[in-house]
Amino acid sequence: MVFTFKGQLDAFSEKQFKTFVTNNLKNNLPFVIDLTKIDFLDSSGLGALVQTAKECKKLKLGFSVVGNSRVAQTIKLVRLGDFLNLNSSLEEALNYLKN
Repeated sequence: MVFTFKGQLDAFSEKQFKTFVTNNLKNNLPFVIDLTKIDFLDSSGLGALVQTAKECKKLKLGFSVVGNSRVAQTIKLVRLGDFLNLNSSLEEALNYLKN
């Protein structure tokens, strides 16, 4: 499954993001969080991604994050690239989940 988000992932949208993702964890299917259309990512958004990663690890559920250059730079800046299974393209993320 691929979940594509657009706009901003910040304090205002973080609750909606977490609710959406949490509801879809029940599907028990590996998924990609596509953030390539996100214009802005702040610490609240990063916190929501970390929370998602922790839930997935607890459920042993495969996931990956894809971001545009700005989002990827923010994630790498706080050294969360490996923890969030950050990939540079959707194709790369899907291949990551296959393995």
